[in-house]
Amino acid sequence: MPASYLHGVETIESEIGGQTITVVKSGVIALFGIAPVGPVNTLTLCLSESDDAQFGLSVPGFNIPKTLKIIRAMASSCPVMVVNVFDSQTNLNQITDEVQQVVNGSFALSTAPIGAIVIKNADGTPATILPGIDYNIDSFGKLTALSSNVGNGTSYKVSYKTLNPTSVTVSQLVGGIDINGNRTGLSLYDVAYNTYGYKPKIFISPTYASLSGIVAAMATAAIKQRAVYLVDAPYGVTVAGAIAGRGINGNIVFNTADPRACLLYPYLKSYDDATQADGAYPFSAFMAGLIVATDVKYGYWYSPSNKQIIAATGIERVIEWSINDAECEANQLNSAGIVTVAAGYGTGMLAWGNRNASFPASTSVKNFISLRRTDDMVAESMEFAALPFIDQPVTQGLIDTMREAGNAFIRTLIQRGAVLPGSRVNYNRADNPASQLAAGQIVFERVYMIPTPAERVTFKDVLDISLLGQFK
Repeated sequence: MPASYLHGVETIESEIGGQTITVVKSGVIALFGIAPVGPVNTLTLCLSESDDAQFGLSVPGFNIPKTLKIIRAMASSCPVMVVNVFDSQTNLNQITDEVQQVVNGSFALSTAPIGAIVIKNADGTPATILPGIDYNIDSFGKLTALSSNVGNGTSYKVSYKTLNPTSVTVSQLVGGIDINGNRTGLSLYDVAYNTYGYKPKIFISPTYASLSGIVAAMATAAIKQRAVYLVDAPYGVTVAGAIAGRGINGNIVFNTADPRACLLYPYLKSYDDATQADGAYPFSAFMAGLIVATDVKYGYWYSPSNKQIIAATGIERVIEWSINDAECEANQLNSAGIVTVAAGYGTGMLAWGNRNASFPASTSVKNFISLRRTDDMVAESMEFAALPFIDQPVTQGLIDTMREAGNAFIRTLIQRGAVLPGSRVNYNRADNPASQLAAGQIVFERVYMIPTPAERVTFKDVLDISLLGQFK
């Protein structure tokens, strides 16, 4: 089992001639969406539940607090770069004079209040009851009487603001750069490395990651950051609808062959603080946490498939699954490049599926999610390691140092099991003619192979009748 550092940050150091190569952080989640409180259009790094608390509780309609809670259940201390685009001026509805009656010392507003609450008597006159003395109202809109001044049977008119989910637009989430040079939305991740020294590697936006505009923007961001992005099928889609979504006539945003896209179906269930019961939530929140947890426990070269989703309490709909049935629903989804859930008797809920959206159109080994991610880790780590050599004189010593540093790094990866024996870094004279070196350009060849997941195991049965001849 590989060593892990800082819950999702792996460091492998190999030193030759004073040069050290450090693996980039693999388990860094980029979460964007809306939260009822907290920094707005600011790239905020959250490393723990105490950091997450600045974005408030899991108020219905706000995806950031709920998603952070799910991620922490899977990977407690993983880095999450949060971008909250909530606009209190445009994303709220005004509720005026909602009538509520106190029953058994409490009542619940029809929806969660955001900001100030005004309570009047039934006749419209201002109520003289005081918050914190006569009553409390929690983040979900439940009033609890604290004194006899709020009596059972008393009716009140309550005015407050609440989230208008339909007012949150794609352009608001995607963001950009305004005339003053200020970044908003997804564009904030462009400066993640400059700000925190590492890049996000898993992009998610649960509840919004089934919209075409958001998926397109995540695809662009993932290329920039050498990341993967998780795409959810909308709630209520059938198995047939999910598979049909891979085609040109599908009604969901699954028609892509992007090797950085991971397609997820269906929604999973988890405990909901607002209703105090299990509620459905997009798969992407759980999958992001599972990928990081797998990185920490095993290594980023391991597939998250066949790993338990401990934060989930149920599934939106039962997915037919059998380990040896090619026609079961889970296998049909996988064969279409969709990751789903396997829930057998006594197995718990397992993520099921190794392939990204480039499968089955692409036959490249990079259609495995784990290979796509590992290739990114190795390539980016070696690129950053080359920085100290940029602009140095081209000499035999420089070439030897760079090549040997690369090979020492590769040997460490071989020992860990991240790449296979025989992987190496070469300097080929044919790739480096004198005219090219004179122009200040050096080419190294990186030859390596990442172990593929054991996706299919076949047993060949041989009935050997000669074994009957052993009887005496």
